[in-house]
Amino acid sequence: MNAPVGSIAQRDSLTPRESDVLRLLARGCTYEQAADRLGVSPHTVQSHIKNAYRKLGLRCAAAAVMRAIELRLFGEI
Repeated sequence: MNAPVGSIAQRDSLTPRESDVLRLLARGCTYEQAADRLGVSPHTVQSHIKNAYRKLGLRCAAAAVMRAIELRLFGEI
């Protein structure tokens, strides 16, 4: 069963790296820029985003960033 939208369980279900990737997207980074900053490949960033979308029940970057803000996954953007 999925956690309710905006729940702490949703926030806690994301890995630290998934949260890092969402944070970088929220700051306007592309997948390539996020990959460079994290020292991973763009494919790895894409995998983290795909997993975060699935966990948060979303389908696009804008919605994922908004949900991350709602869940207070990171402080000031």
